[in-house]
Amino acid sequence: MKEDLLNHEEKRALLDVAESAIENALNGGPLAPPALADLPRRLAQPGASFVTLTQGGRLRGCIGSLEPRRPLAEDTHHNALAAAFRDPRFPPLSPSEWPGTEVEVSVLSPPEPLPYQNLDDLLRKLAPGMGLVLEHPRGRATYLPQVWEQLPDPELFLTSLARKAGLSPAVYTDPATRLLHYSVDKFTRDDLT
Repeated sequence: MKEDLLNHEEKRALLDVAESAIENALNGGPLAPPALADLPRRLAQPGASFVTLTQGGRLRGCIGSLEPRRPLAEDTHHNALAAAFRDPRFPPLSPSEWPGTEVEVSVLSPPEPLPYQNLDDLLRKLAPGMGLVLEHPRGRATYLPQVWEQLPDPELFLTSLARKAGLSPAVYTDPATRLLHYSVDKFTRDDLT
């Protein structure tokens, strides 16, 4: 995704979009997406993003999109609100939690198929830093590349991804299984100072 990396100004603007969406929701302000004309042009192009919230290094919410279906700024706005208030793993973010919450935005490259012959072949093709999507008729899940920091072992990574999709690790031997991989351009406020 090297040629698609956002510049400093675009990253700052996208973080502003995510943080403003959450702050406005917490303060009873407007929840409408930002005016695209007020942002760098690149953020008005279709894009897919994830917004991850952490507190003291611990996950507090993470919601995103895998395919670009709307302008990147709108996608980030919606995912920021969803990560803060609609992640089913957590209660909605409270105003008292906000000052201790770090916002990370990940902009995804388009997912590409990851064909493999068998589990050994798949394990050889996996690499830390690779985002992975597991698709099966009975479930779908993804792990951002950042998950490799917690799950550096490829077998554990695959097992955990299968469980996240509600599936058995045997799913990787099922011909109905499809894997896709992607990369991300991720950043927090600290990355931009």
